Amino acid sequence: MADLADLAGLSKITVSRALSESPLVNAETRERIQTLAREHGYKLNVSARNLRLRRSHTVAVIVEMKPSTDRSMFDPYPLVLLGGISQELTAAGFSVLLTTRQGASAAAVQAADGVILLGQGVHQDAVRRFDKMGLPMVVWGAGSSADTHVVVGSDNRRGGAAVADHFVAIGRRRPVFIGNPSHPEIFERLDGFVDALGVHGIKPLLMRRDEFTPDSGMDAVHSLHARQVNFDAIFACNDLLAMGAIRATLELGRSVPADVSVVGYDDMPLSASFLPPLSSVRQDWQEGGILLARKVLALIRGESPRSETLPVELILRST
Repeated sequence: MADLADLAGLSKITVSRALSESPLVNAETRERIQTLAREHGYKLNVSARNLRLRRSHTVAVIVEMKPSTDRSMFDPYPLVLLGGISQELTAAGFSVLLTTRQGASAAAVQAADGVILLGQGVHQDAVRRFDKMGLPMVVWGAGSSADTHVVVGSDNRRGGAAVADHFVAIGRRRPVFIGNPSHPEIFERLDGFVDALGVHGIKPLLMRRDEFTPDSGMDAVHSLHARQVNFDAIFACNDLLAMGAIRATLELGRSVPADVSVVGYDDMPLSASFLPPLSSVRQDWQEGGILLARKVLALIRGESPRSETLPVELILRST
């Protein structure tokens, strides 16, 4: 680097910044130094630089979900969150190391400067597991007053309450909730739903389902039918469950929404084109991803960012 600086007639720090694409060096100078480096076969030793700085300039993003053919990583969750995360971290000069729960023991993950955890796991088991890594960590999920971690998430209680208010407004009195409240986010949705219905003396039936897939939603409705449960509304904790519930309801000869109203959660793009178009609670995943990245960067810098809750919106369509 000293030889390259002599050739360029600049300081070593300017050469280092230019090779690292630093905005502190103007574009013309960056291009001149990079051209000289290519001509003389010089490459920045990133590993040596990181060792010297005790930084990897990498953030590990761990996706806490079990991908399947019915629930893939191509869905808006987690893809849109990852888009917001990557946009913000890349702009800050950091690399994104994407992995799942199974791959989180890799050396590269352990050497990261920070961790973004997408999903808290059942009873927050994922949070406890990755907290042991001892790295700055930000979590996407549901926060609480007792939580010691920085959490970014949506207002799940408000989402659940909005669905309850909608059902009451259209005269539904026998609602069902489909989902697994062992997950903190799902618990909040159910909690808001139950509280808002309770004001009107209505108690929903819980159909606990561990898989958030269309098949699981269909199974829940067929189980209700087999038990001869009389219901007129379904609130599913995600859109895929809701879509499966609609299919099963129609198969059983009941109409949606005339006989049964259905609302999902997430407002994934498929919701609008589903037949009938699905009503759903919308989350702002893009903004969520950006906030997750900003907060983990703040932790890496030694700052103390706060948890943040994003607003949600009930999108009413044909169901």
